[in-house]
Amino acid sequence: MTVTDFPTTASGVRSPIPDLPAPSAGERALAAARFQLAEASRFLGLDDGLHDMLATPRRSLTVSVPVRREDGRLEVVQGHRVQHNLSRGPAKGGIRFHPATDLAEVTALAMWMTWKCALVGIPYGGAKGGVAVDPATLTTRELERVTRRYVNEILPLIGPEKDIPAPDVGTDEQTMAWIMDTYSANAGYSVPGVVTGKPTALGGSLGRAGATSRGVQIAALQALASTEGARSPEGTAIAVQGFGKVGALAAQYLADAGCRVVAVSDAGGAVVRPSGLDVAALRAHAAGTGSVHGYRDADPLSRDELLELDVDVLVPAALEGMITADNAPRVRARLVVEGANGPTTPEADLILAGNGVTVVPDILANAGGVIVSYLEWVQNTQAYSWSAGEVEVKLRDLMENAYRAVADLAAERDLTLRQAAHAIGVGRVAEAHRMRGLYP
Repeated sequence: MTVTDFPTTASGVRSPIPDLPAPSAGERALAAARFQLAEASRFLGLDDGLHDMLATPRRSLTVSVPVRREDGRLEVVQGHRVQHNLSRGPAKGGIRFHPATDLAEVTALAMWMTWKCALVGIPYGGAKGGVAVDPATLTTRELERVTRRYVNEILPLIGPEKDIPAPDVGTDEQTMAWIMDTYSANAGYSVPGVVTGKPTALGGSLGRAGATSRGVQIAALQALASTEGARSPEGTAIAVQGFGKVGALAAQYLADAGCRVVAVSDAGGAVVRPSGLDVAALRAHAAGTGSVHGYRDADPLSRDELLELDVDVLVPAALEGMITADNAPRVRARLVVEGANGPTTPEADLILAGNGVTVVPDILANAGGVIVSYLEWVQNTQAYSWSAGEVEVKLRDLMENAYRAVADLAAERDLTLRQAAHAIGVGRVAEAHRMRGLYP
């Protein structure tokens, strides 16, 4: 089977992205996730009933989250928790606080998490949560109130044997500490395994904070070594879109490996230095000012221009839908390593593949976070801990094994890495469904 044997449209739909009036970013992400599932289902020969089951979340909960502001005003924001699939184990997925979060986005992210966990071989199903709020507009006390009230609303769904949240966009280890405390207060005893990505003082794993970024580095180096025209990292030009939780450390780890990080961007702007940025100094600048904008040892650049720079590797590490049919023809990087979830639309995927651009897909490239979350959960449930070095060895082994499996299938069946990754992930979940059967 060749790449062209895959459909360019989902079954019964005229376009991978349905013709909706002003779709939200979340709706576009969900359409992309469903298109990718339809591709994999066709490749695997899944029947319509099994495909429909895999396309449908197991549970979706939408809740109202009231928050008392410091001036006494009461505001109500909306929160969600989606458990996409539970066939291979308890649900696993982050919680994001972002004003554009909606049910469609959370559903797409939960679906991607299902395939990601299956692909890297950890016994979880996919889940995701979110609250439609901008944490930058909240005081610390307001943020704590939102977190604790949201957790109370989704309390029936979560637990160390049911659904284990983790940090995502707009949340961090402090958020996870509040979630753990709220859940534990309701349980009547300390339950560290209810969340991952916690502070180490509360049972968090060493190596968890930078795990997603480390996974991006591992995937990028594997791709550089194994794709056509293999090269070493020394001097490889890198551009990173999204200099945040994932992108900043990914840039640092790639620079530490010998790569030349020439441009980065965040919500405040973008900077470029062809000879290579001092990533550590840039991280310090961004931590102090809130953005890479204004960094004096580089030239300013528009965020759109960064995606089109003549570099060897592009790392999109911001939000979904950043590489589209509009800008994909101008992407000059020969390798795209997806640090974010769903940064490339299905239409853009076709264009990049046609132009000879290799894309390491999100469900592989950014799997480091959920891998170390799994290791943290295992440590919590066994009242045991590993050293940072042991965690990194386990992370590297799982990432490299998953990359080899994807690359081998792609080469054997003439697929893109994304098609191969989804074929493996979806196939493993489908197999679990078949083996478990359907409860009457």
